[in-house]
Amino acid sequence: MQPLPDARTDDRIDACPDARPDAITAPEAVHPSLWLASQLAQSTDRCVDTGHPALSAQLPGGGWPTGTLFELLLPQPGIGEMRLLRPALAALAAAQRSIVLLQPPHAPQALALAALGIAPSQLIWIRNTGKSTDALWAAEQILRSGCCGALLLWQQHVRGEALRRLHLAAQSGDTLFCLLRPLAAAQDASPAPLRLSLRSAAGGMEIGFIKRRGPQREAPLFLPLTPSLLQRHATLDRPAPAPAPARSVQPALVG
Repeated sequence: MQPLPDARTDDRIDACPDARPDAITAPEAVHPSLWLASQLAQSTDRCVDTGHPALSAQLPGGGWPTGTLFELLLPQPGIGEMRLLRPALAALAAAQRSIVLLQPPHAPQALALAALGIAPSQLIWIRNTGKSTDALWAAEQILRSGCCGALLLWQQHVRGEALRRLHLAAQSGDTLFCLLRPLAAAQDASPAPLRLSLRSAAGGMEIGFIKRRGPQREAPLFLPLTPSLLQRHATLDRPAPAPAPARSVQPALVG
């Protein structure tokens, strides 16, 4: 009887044409969805430039992902989140893509839109109905229709099942889909591949990387955000005066 080969010494047992040293050092060459734990994933989807080089360098693909759900987690609205998103929104508006604000905490203002580089005719503002189920249903329909370049959705509480539905709906198009939630939601599970926490800081904000396709980063990233004179007086980051009685939603509706 012939002795069985020793698996420790017989290279024929583990021989595989794909098991090459370069496949280990460059797993994206095997499949674009693979990456080392020490490197950022190479996104195969189109990204929108954040307009902040220091932030883009920390994101897979080098920008805000499109065709997927990503989250910004805030201690409270109005800490600079709109200034953070301004370059991306302005770029989409310049490409004649509509921007949808779904249940924002405050009414948008015409001067603030101009500061963001968005013409009022490119804005679709959907008022707060008080029912999260209505907002989530509307968000899903917007994402599946592909009717806009960006969708910003504000929600206090979202169940895991609803998050998965939104994430799946976002994958059907190339919309920039940002969900803005309370910072406490960082403890909850989410299918979003990118989750950032935002905290205000002198001269800008600190960005924490709760989840990303890449190595874990413990230290927050400080990002300078110096507002212009116009932004100091009128910005979507500031609470707006109480809006007028509700009217029908229309693209040019700004408070």
